[in-house]
Amino acid sequence: MNFTHKHPIASAPDTVIVAAGDFPSHPAAYGAIEQFRDRIICCDGATDALLRAGFMPLAVAGDGDSISQTTRDKVADRLHLESEQETNDLTKAVRYALKQGHRRLLIVGATGKREDHTLGNISLLADYMDKATVEMRTDYGIFTPATGHTSFASYAGQQISVFCVDSEPLTLRNVRWPLTRQRITRWWQGTLNEALSDQFEVETEGKVIVFRAY
Repeated sequence: MNFTHKHPIASAPDTVIVAAGDFPSHPAAYGAIEQFRDRIICCDGATDALLRAGFMPLAVAGDGDSISQTTRDKVADRLHLESEQETNDLTKAVRYALKQGHRRLLIVGATGKREDHTLGNISLLADYMDKATVEMRTDYGIFTPATGHTSFASYAGQQISVFCVDSEPLTLRNVRWPLTRQRITRWWQGTLNEALSDQFEVETEGKVIVFRAY
């Protein structure tokens, strides 16, 4: 799923989920909000920023502890709150999207502000992929979860990193530093690689999260 003239759309998302990290500024992320403004689901903590940017979400999800009363009144007719604290607001928003039958999800605004929230949100992609096709766009690049044998669209020189969720053997092809069934046991070991052409391949029996810089 791509959303700027430089990165043309391959498959439109069913919904764009706006999380409560740094509000997007890069055209690839902010442009998705603009283009799909009629299908936004917002985490409650991102609602103020979204309204200030001139967008009205289709729905607001979360536990309700990060939204002002003034904003709550503005979105009262589309507020979907869950009080349970076993999951974060991003997961509540994803869960709401799935209940609506959405299976192609684009997440923006999920990084920044606090590093623990950023790491947690990125890692959740490995859970979400079991129920939907999901992608996360930041101001720096794209995070995509994958399993099995996956080919990623790329360009020569594109900076990429692969984070293993488990310790299953990893194979990388058509990158500057290829791997063949290597077990990656630390997050850094699959980072700072580089694509060689218009695509590269990732293969694993486990789960990985692939980052492609713009």
